[in-house]
Amino acid sequence: MAPKRIVLKFGSGILTRKDAPEPDPVQLRKLVEAVALLKRDGHAVAVVSSGAVASGLKPLEFKQRPADMITLQALAAVGQTHLMHAYESLLRDHGLHVAQLLVTHEDFENADRAPRVKAVLNRLIEFTQVVPVINENDSVAVEELRYGDNDKLSSRVARFWNADVLILLTSAPGLLRDMKKPEEGPIPVVTDVGEVIHHAKEEKSTLGTGGMISKLRAVQDAVHGGVECIIASGRHAEQIPSLVNGGGVCTRFPAQIAH
Repeated sequence: MAPKRIVLKFGSGILTRKDAPEPDPVQLRKLVEAVALLKRDGHAVAVVSSGAVASGLKPLEFKQRPADMITLQALAAVGQTHLMHAYESLLRDHGLHVAQLLVTHEDFENADRAPRVKAVLNRLIEFTQVVPVINENDSVAVEELRYGDNDKLSSRVARFWNADVLILLTSAPGLLRDMKKPEEGPIPVVTDVGEVIHHAKEEKSTLGTGGMISKLRAVQDAVHGGVECIIASGRHAEQIPSLVNGGGVCTRFPAQIAH
């Protein structure tokens, strides 16, 4: 299979422990192992990662996510360093290195800054041993100019970078046929997001800012920009290489236009 440009979105819900508001090192290791396998297969991979605020809770002795913006920004400032250290340590085990990119809405929309961001991202991808890890710069982003959740940011990155596929990893196995009957599994293929958005309801995790509707809106933007999208469970990171190759348990959204 020809090498692809792949954007993986890791949300807070799959990066943190189920029983405590702190990062899950076992889960993060599995996700990084999947990234390493994709790199080994020759793919270019960029990760859009949440988790900065969650990573700052324990060091600053918070039991739960606070509500006020200034404290959240302070937590992100502390947590981002812990998060990047974890990525660097785990990637190093596979002979890889992390490249941190903290961005704001303005970095993609400003006529002067956007080409520079794109140039840096493209240059980083030329180094096969480097994995760019992108997050919103929560510590300084102005509320009116924030993406607000990394689903939207990952869609923007995927279109901006001309990615072949965007994989949104969440706690669900995909877009479920029936929210009340998860055992029926996800809808395998969706060609029109507008026809299925009623299947989802806005459910946010205690640590995250997105929900399934947020993901579907991000998908809608990405597929219209020529990017195939996949929603799958991040709790089964071992299937990520299979997802790229057309397998796995997920919901697929074919690209609507060619690159």
